[in-house]
Amino acid sequence: MSETIENANTPRVFVATWGCQMNEYDSAKMVDVLAKNRGATRVATPEEADIILLNTCSIREKAQEKVFSQLGRWKPLKDANPNLVIGVGGCVASQEGHVIRERAPFVDMVFGPQTLHRLPQMLDDVADNGAGIVDIAFPEIDKFDAMPAPRAEGATAFVSIMEGCSKYCSFCVVPYTRGEEISRPFDDVILEIAELAEQGVKEITLLGQNVNGYRGPMADGSICDLAMLVEFVAEFEGIERIRYTTSHPLEFSDALIEAYARVPKLANVLHLPVQSGSNAVLETMNRGYSVEHFIERIEKLRAVRPDISLSTDIIVGHPGEGAAEFEATMDLIERIGFDAAFSFIYSSRPGTPAADMADDEPRALKKQRLKRVQDRIAVFNRQLMTDMVGTTQRVLVERESKRGGGQMAGRTDSNRWVNFEGHPRMAGHFVEIEITEALDNSLRGRIKTHETVVEPLAPA
Repeated sequence: MSETIENANTPRVFVATWGCQMNEYDSAKMVDVLAKNRGATRVATPEEADIILLNTCSIREKAQEKVFSQLGRWKPLKDANPNLVIGVGGCVASQEGHVIRERAPFVDMVFGPQTLHRLPQMLDDVADNGAGIVDIAFPEIDKFDAMPAPRAEGATAFVSIMEGCSKYCSFCVVPYTRGEEISRPFDDVILEIAELAEQGVKEITLLGQNVNGYRGPMADGSICDLAMLVEFVAEFEGIERIRYTTSHPLEFSDALIEAYARVPKLANVLHLPVQSGSNAVLETMNRGYSVEHFIERIEKLRAVRPDISLSTDIIVGHPGEGAAEFEATMDLIERIGFDAAFSFIYSSRPGTPAADMADDEPRALKKQRLKRVQDRIAVFNRQLMTDMVGTTQRVLVERESKRGGGQMAGRTDSNRWVNFEGHPRMAGHFVEIEITEALDNSLRGRIKTHETVVEPLAPA
């Protein structure tokens, strides 16, 4: 094993990513760390890899069992090549720790979200000792200090501004797997964004488990909140669109709402997880706000951005939710008119308070309720996209369309994908697109703005 890791000029790394945008960000950083320290290159399949990493998520149902199922599929690769290194990272790794090694002893490394920067040292330890490594500590925020310089891979980029969560919702494992909230210093965030802007990035998405709880220390001893950070980012030449996720309603502040009025670069979309429309269920969930507070925040936001696109998270069947509580959620969906949502049936997470609560509603009934939620939000989504037909949308072109046929694809300010006829050279640029058709999950359009090429005059 030592020879494989130490002498390979360019070890090949395969990373499978499950979960949220924070995990996508972390996976990219894993590759960056290994590229800097080992000259590693990322490959598309586990069969061609020298190092296989699984970046896990604890949110979905049976997360742990899905991890062991995936590891079982990779075990024949390890049997065929004992020098292959397999690592498990992310939230399930943080939660399960040594259990992963006990159930799958062929796994070489188990590491948490806060220790991915230590991957090169873990590889050395595996090579030197031939023993499995488990590193799931919660060091402050030093992983960011150990990261390579940011590397743009297109016109969009994620920037993590904080880690962890201190809300302790009854159903959620994040505080236990990612630790308490820690904000990155303001100067560090700004430096990363400046380097990305110099590389041609035009859209920045600020990331955090509770991103609007950002409280970044500044050089003068003061504190920068998310609203102030958004305004600073908007001053960068070249950065033309700003997004952020994921918010918590309790800290969706007046200052952040005012940023929507003052900062045109702040995208016309908000993801604000409500989880339930019942005050009783929200209290059981330990969310810390009421339905009335949520509605008041949205009404204040719509006063400055009347046409803003609103998405949310909804859990169906949390302990304590009966027919009346579910109907309250449907009433809230109707009142707000969410046009997108991550909605799913509650599933128990070991170690969370909700795991010890009575959960008496039949699963078949929960499935019916979930379908009602999804069907109603689909109608609002369809209406939003239909209303966009005939309008002109500013679209950031990101790639060639999966539809092929000389089409390109990009996203509107409201985060809807648009396919249109174009040229690959448009990737990374904003174009004005007239929307001509609304499909189930995307839009079609045609270019309204055209590049003008001025030919040089022929010599006299």
